[in-house]
Amino acid sequence: MEHKKSNFNKIEELWEEDLLKRYPENSHKKKQEYRNYDAPARDTVKDFYYLNHVNQTYEFVLEKEKEFLSFDKKEMSLWEAVDFLNTLVDDSDPDIDLDQTQHLLQTSEAIKADGHPDWFVLTGFLHDLGKVLCLFDEPQWAVVGDTFPVGCKFSDKIVYPEFFKENPDNDNEKYNSKYGVYEPNCGLRNVHMSWGHDEYLYHIMKDSLPDEALYIIRYHSFYAQHRENAYEHLMDEYDHKMFKWVQAFNPYDLYSKSPTPPNAEELKPYYQQLATKYLPEKIRF
Repeated sequence: MEHKKSNFNKIEELWEEDLLKRYPENSHKKKQEYRNYDAPARDTVKDFYYLNHVNQTYEFVLEKEKEFLSFDKKEMSLWEAVDFLNTLVDDSDPDIDLDQTQHLLQTSEAIKADGHPDWFVLTGFLHDLGKVLCLFDEPQWAVVGDTFPVGCKFSDKIVYPEFFKENPDNDNEKYNSKYGVYEPNCGLRNVHMSWGHDEYLYHIMKDSLPDEALYIIRYHSFYAQHRENAYEHLMDEYDHKMFKWVQAFNPYDLYSKSPTPPNAEELKPYYQQLATKYLPEKIRF
Protein backbone atom coordinates (compact mmCIF):
# COMPACT_ATOMS: atom_id res chain seq x y z
CA MET A 1 0.00 0.00 0.00
CA GLU A 2 2.82 2.45 0.84
CA HIS A 3 4.36 1.91 -2.60
CA LYS A 4 0.98 2.54 -4.22
CA LYS A 5 0.51 5.77 -2.24
CA SER A 6 3.96 6.96 -3.23
CA ASN A 7 3.26 6.27 -6.91
CA PHE A 8 -0.03 8.16 -6.69
CA ASN A 9 1.68 11.18 -5.20
CA LYS A 10 4.28 11.21 -7.97
CA ILE A 11 1.59 11.04 -10.67
CA GLU A 12 -0.27 13.90 -9.01
CA GLU A 13 2.87 16.04 -8.86
CA LEU A 14 3.73 15.32 -12.49
CA TRP A 15 0.19 16.24 -13.57
CA GLU A 16 0.34 19.52 -11.64
CA GLU A 17 3.83 20.26 -12.98
CA ASP A 18 2.45 19.62 -16.46
CA LEU A 19 -0.42 22.06 -15.84
CA LEU A 20 1.99 24.78 -14.81
CA LYS A 21 3.85 24.33 -18.09
CA ARG A 22 0.62 24.51 -20.05
CA TYR A 23 -0.71 27.52 -18.18
CA PRO A 24 2.15 29.54 -16.69
CA GLU A 25 1.18 32.25 -14.21
CA ASN A 26 2.91 35.19 -15.88
CA SER A 27 3.13 34.44 -19.55
CA HIS A 28 3.19 36.44 -22.75
CA LYS A 29 3.36 33.25 -24.77
CA LYS A 30 0.70 32.58 -27.32
CA LYS A 31 -1.84 30.01 -26.15
CA GLN A 32 -0.68 27.46 -28.69
CA GLU A 33 2.80 27.57 -27.13
CA TYR A 34 1.48 26.39 -23.77
CA ARG A 35 0.23 23.06 -25.04
CA ASN A 36 3.31 21.66 -26.71
CA TYR A 37 3.19 17.90 -26.19
CA ASP A 38 5.40 16.94 -29.11
CA ALA A 39 8.32 16.63 -26.71
CA PRO A 40 6.86 16.08 -23.22
CA ALA A 41 9.27 16.35 -20.31
CA ARG A 42 8.30 12.99 -18.87
CA ASP A 43 6.82 9.86 -20.39
CA THR A 44 4.92 9.22 -17.14
CA VAL A 45 2.46 12.02 -17.95
CA LYS A 46 1.87 10.60 -21.40
CA ASP A 47 1.36 7.08 -20.05
CA PHE A 48 -1.08 8.40 -17.46
CA TYR A 49 -3.20 10.20 -20.06
CA TYR A 50 -3.19 7.20 -22.35
CA LEU A 51 -4.87 5.11 -19.64
CA ASN A 52 -7.19 7.95 -18.73
CA HIS A 53 -8.38 8.63 -22.26
CA VAL A 54 -8.79 5.00 -23.28
CA ASN A 55 -10.76 4.00 -20.18
CA GLN A 56 -12.96 7.01 -19.39
CA THR A 57 -16.07 5.95 -21.28
CA TYR A 58 -19.68 6.95 -20.73
CA GLU A 59 -20.52 3.50 -19.34
CA PHE A 60 -17.45 3.53 -17.08
CA VAL A 61 -18.55 6.84 -15.55
CA LEU A 62 -22.08 5.53 -14.95
CA GLU A 63 -20.62 2.46 -13.25
CA LYS A 64 -18.42 4.58 -10.99
CA GLU A 65 -21.32 6.83 -10.08
CA LYS A 66 -23.31 3.76 -9.09
CA GLU A 67 -20.38 2.35 -7.11
CA PHE A 68 -19.36 5.46 -5.18
CA LEU A 69 -22.35 7.79 -4.97
CA SER A 70 -24.08 5.68 -2.37
CA PHE A 71 -21.42 7.11 0.01
CA ASP A 72 -21.03 3.92 2.00
CA LYS A 73 -17.20 3.70 2.18
CA LYS A 74 -16.45 5.77 5.27
CA GLU A 75 -17.81 8.55 7.52
CA MET A 76 -15.45 11.30 8.69
CA SER A 77 -15.44 14.86 9.93
CA LEU A 78 -13.70 17.36 7.64
CA TRP A 79 -10.48 17.23 9.64
CA GLU A 80 -10.55 13.45 9.88
CA ALA A 81 -10.92 13.33 6.09
CA VAL A 82 -7.93 15.64 5.63
CA ASP A 83 -5.86 13.50 8.03
CA PHE A 84 -6.91 10.44 6.04
CA LEU A 85 -5.79 12.16 2.85
CA ASN A 86 -2.42 12.93 4.45
CA THR A 87 -1.46 9.28 4.08
CA LEU A 88 -0.76 10.19 0.44
CA VAL A 89 2.39 12.09 1.38
CA ASP A 90 5.40 10.82 -0.55
CA ASP A 91 8.26 10.53 1.96
CA SER A 92 10.73 9.88 -0.87
CA ASP A 93 10.27 13.34 -2.38
CA PRO A 94 13.53 15.26 -1.72
CA ASP A 95 12.29 18.65 -2.90
CA ILE A 96 9.24 19.43 -0.81
CA ASP A 97 7.79 17.94 2.35
CA LEU A 98 4.23 19.25 2.40
CA ASP A 99 1.34 16.99 3.25
CA GLN A 100 -2.14 17.40 1.81
CA THR A 101 -3.27 19.56 4.76
CA GLN A 102 -0.54 22.07 4.05
CA HIS A 103 -1.32 22.28 0.33
CA LEU A 104 -5.01 22.80 1.09
CA LEU A 105 -4.18 25.43 3.72
CA GLN A 106 -1.85 27.28 1.35
CA THR A 107 -4.68 27.45 -1.18
CA SER A 108 -7.36 28.51 1.30
CA GLU A 109 -5.16 30.98 3.19
CA ALA A 110 -4.28 32.73 -0.07
CA ILE A 111 -8.00 33.01 -0.83
CA LYS A 112 -8.68 34.35 2.67
CA ALA A 113 -5.85 36.90 2.40
CA ASP A 114 -7.55 38.37 -0.67
CA GLY A 115 -10.76 38.95 1.27
CA HIS A 116 -13.03 36.43 -0.43
CA PRO A 117 -16.22 35.07 1.23
CA ASP A 118 -15.85 32.35 3.84
CA TRP A 119 -17.49 29.70 1.61
CA PHE A 120 -14.74 30.39 -0.97
CA VAL A 121 -12.07 29.95 1.71
CA LEU A 122 -13.63 26.65 2.81
CA THR A 123 -13.82 25.50 -0.81
CA GLY A 124 -10.10 26.14 -1.18
CA PHE A 125 -9.47 24.03 1.88
CA LEU A 126 -11.54 21.03 0.84
CA HIS A 127 -11.37 21.12 -2.97
CA ASP A 128 -9.02 18.11 -3.22
CA LEU A 129 -10.70 15.88 -0.61
CA GLY A 130 -12.09 13.71 -3.40
CA LYS A 131 -8.59 12.28 -3.80
CA VAL A 132 -9.47 9.89 -1.00
CA LEU A 133 -10.67 7.80 -3.96
CA CYS A 134 -7.13 6.48 -4.34
CA LEU A 135 -7.34 5.12 -0.79
CA PHE A 136 -10.42 3.17 -1.89
CA ASP A 137 -8.28 1.43 -4.53
CA GLU A 138 -9.27 3.58 -7.50
CA PRO A 139 -6.64 3.63 -10.29
CA GLN A 140 -4.66 6.85 -10.59
CA TRP A 141 -6.16 7.72 -13.98
CA ALA A 142 -9.61 7.70 -12.32
CA VAL A 143 -8.62 10.10 -9.53
CA VAL A 144 -6.57 12.99 -10.98
CA GLY A 145 -5.96 14.52 -14.39
CA ASP A 146 -7.81 16.98 -16.60
CA THR A 147 -11.54 16.28 -16.75
CA PHE A 148 -13.94 16.38 -19.70
CA PRO A 149 -17.50 15.41 -20.66
CA VAL A 150 -18.27 11.83 -21.66
CA GLY A 151 -21.19 10.79 -23.85
CA CYS A 152 -20.28 13.15 -26.69
CA LYS A 153 -17.36 13.79 -29.04
CA PHE A 154 -14.02 14.26 -27.30
CA SER A 155 -12.63 17.72 -28.02
CA ASP A 156 -9.24 18.09 -29.67
CA LYS A 157 -8.54 20.75 -27.01
CA ILE A 158 -8.20 18.05 -24.35
CA VAL A 159 -4.58 17.18 -23.62
CA TYR A 160 -3.34 14.28 -25.83
CA PRO A 161 -6.54 14.04 -27.89
CA GLU A 162 -5.03 11.37 -30.11
CA PHE A 163 -5.37 8.81 -27.31
CA PHE A 164 -9.16 8.98 -27.58
CA LYS A 165 -8.91 7.01 -30.83
CA GLU A 166 -8.67 3.88 -28.67
CA ASN A 167 -11.59 4.82 -26.44
CA PRO A 168 -14.59 2.59 -27.37
CA ASP A 169 -16.92 5.61 -27.35
CA ASN A 170 -14.93 7.13 -30.19
CA ASP A 171 -16.43 4.55 -32.60
CA ASN A 172 -19.89 4.51 -31.04
CA GLU A 173 -22.40 6.58 -33.03
CA LYS A 174 -24.39 7.18 -29.87
CA TYR A 175 -21.48 9.02 -28.25
CA ASN A 176 -19.15 10.33 -30.97
CA SER A 177 -21.16 13.25 -32.39
CA LYS A 178 -20.82 16.86 -31.25
CA TYR A 179 -23.73 16.60 -28.82
CA GLY A 180 -23.86 12.82 -28.33
CA VAL A 181 -26.51 11.99 -25.71
CA TYR A 182 -27.04 15.69 -24.87
CA GLU A 183 -28.98 18.62 -26.30
CA PRO A 184 -27.49 21.94 -27.45
CA ASN A 185 -26.83 24.25 -24.49
CA CYS A 186 -28.45 21.75 -22.14
CA GLY A 187 -26.40 22.99 -19.19
CA LEU A 188 -23.48 21.18 -17.57
CA ARG A 189 -25.75 19.99 -14.74
CA ASN A 190 -27.11 17.53 -17.33
CA VAL A 191 -23.67 16.40 -18.52
CA HIS A 192 -21.66 13.47 -17.15
CA MET A 193 -18.03 14.37 -16.54
CA SER A 194 -15.10 11.95 -16.58
CA TRP A 195 -14.68 10.20 -13.24
CA GLY A 196 -12.22 11.59 -10.71
CA HIS A 197 -11.78 13.49 -7.47
CA ASP A 198 -13.61 16.59 -8.74
CA GLU A 199 -16.77 14.75 -9.69
CA TYR A 200 -16.76 12.61 -6.55
CA LEU A 201 -16.41 15.55 -4.14
CA TYR A 202 -19.01 17.58 -6.03
CA HIS A 203 -21.61 14.92 -5.32
CA ILE A 204 -20.52 14.64 -1.69
CA MET A 205 -20.89 18.40 -1.16
CA LYS A 206 -23.99 18.87 -3.32
CA ASP A 207 -26.33 19.68 -0.44
CA SER A 208 -23.87 21.62 1.73
CA LEU A 209 -22.26 24.42 -0.28
CA PRO A 210 -23.47 27.26 -2.52
CA ASP A 211 -23.54 26.71 -6.28
CA GLU A 212 -20.45 28.86 -6.78
CA ALA A 213 -18.46 26.49 -4.56
CA LEU A 214 -19.90 23.42 -6.26
CA TYR A 215 -18.83 24.73 -9.67
CA ILE A 216 -15.30 25.29 -8.37
CA ILE A 217 -15.13 21.77 -6.97
CA ARG A 218 -16.62 20.04 -9.99
CA TYR A 219 -14.86 21.92 -12.77
CA HIS A 220 -11.49 23.07 -11.42
CA SER A 221 -9.76 20.40 -13.56
CA PHE A 222 -11.98 21.02 -16.62
CA TYR A 223 -9.23 22.86 -18.49
CA ALA A 224 -10.71 22.10 -21.91
CA GLN A 225 -13.47 24.56 -21.02
CA HIS A 226 -12.23 27.11 -18.51
CA ARG A 227 -8.96 27.61 -20.45
CA GLU A 228 -9.83 26.48 -23.99
CA ASN A 229 -13.61 27.18 -24.29
CA ALA A 230 -14.10 23.83 -26.02
CA TYR A 231 -17.57 22.99 -24.67
CA GLU A 232 -19.54 26.22 -25.09
CA HIS A 233 -22.13 24.24 -27.07
CA LEU A 234 -23.15 22.32 -23.94
CA MET A 235 -23.19 25.26 -21.55
CA ASP A 236 -26.12 27.51 -20.70
CA GLU A 237 -26.14 31.08 -19.35
CA TYR A 238 -25.99 29.91 -15.75
CA ASP A 239 -22.86 27.86 -16.47
CA HIS A 240 -21.14 30.90 -17.93
CA LYS A 241 -22.07 32.95 -14.89
CA MET A 242 -20.74 30.33 -12.47
CA PHE A 243 -17.56 29.66 -14.44
CA LYS A 244 -16.28 33.08 -13.41
CA TRP A 245 -15.77 31.54 -9.98
CA VAL A 246 -13.94 28.54 -11.44
CA GLN A 247 -11.57 30.91 -13.22
CA ALA A 248 -11.15 33.02 -10.09
CA PHE A 249 -10.20 29.91 -8.09
CA ASN A 250 -7.74 28.36 -10.53
CA PRO A 251 -4.73 30.63 -9.82
CA TYR A 252 -4.99 29.89 -6.09
CA ASP A 253 -4.86 26.16 -6.77
CA LEU A 254 -1.96 26.27 -9.23
CA TYR A 255 0.20 29.11 -7.94
CA SER A 256 -0.17 29.28 -4.15
CA LYS A 257 2.22 26.42 -3.36
CA SER A 258 5.43 27.08 -1.47
CA PRO A 259 7.87 24.98 0.56
CA THR A 260 7.00 26.97 3.72
CA PRO A 261 4.29 25.06 5.60
CA PRO A 262 1.35 26.87 7.23
CA ASN A 263 0.80 26.23 10.94
CA ALA A 264 -2.05 23.75 10.77
CA GLU A 265 -2.67 23.63 14.52
CA GLU A 266 -3.03 27.41 14.77
CA LEU A 267 -5.40 27.55 11.80
CA LYS A 268 -7.44 24.49 12.71
CA PRO A 269 -10.05 26.28 14.93
CA TYR A 270 -10.95 28.67 12.10
CA TYR A 271 -11.53 25.83 9.62
CA GLN A 272 -13.45 23.80 12.18
CA GLN A 273 -15.72 26.84 12.59
CA LEU A 274 -16.25 26.98 8.82
CA ALA A 275 -16.97 23.27 8.72
CA THR A 276 -19.56 23.65 11.47
CA LYS A 277 -21.23 26.47 9.54
CA TYR A 278 -21.47 24.67 6.19
CA LEU A 279 -20.96 20.93 6.57
CA PRO A 280 -22.56 18.05 8.46
CA GLU A 281 -20.64 16.84 11.50
CA LYS A 282 -19.76 13.65 9.65
CA ILE A 283 -19.24 13.59 5.89
CA ARG A 284 -20.16 10.41 4.09
CA PHE A 285 -17.61 9.14 1.57
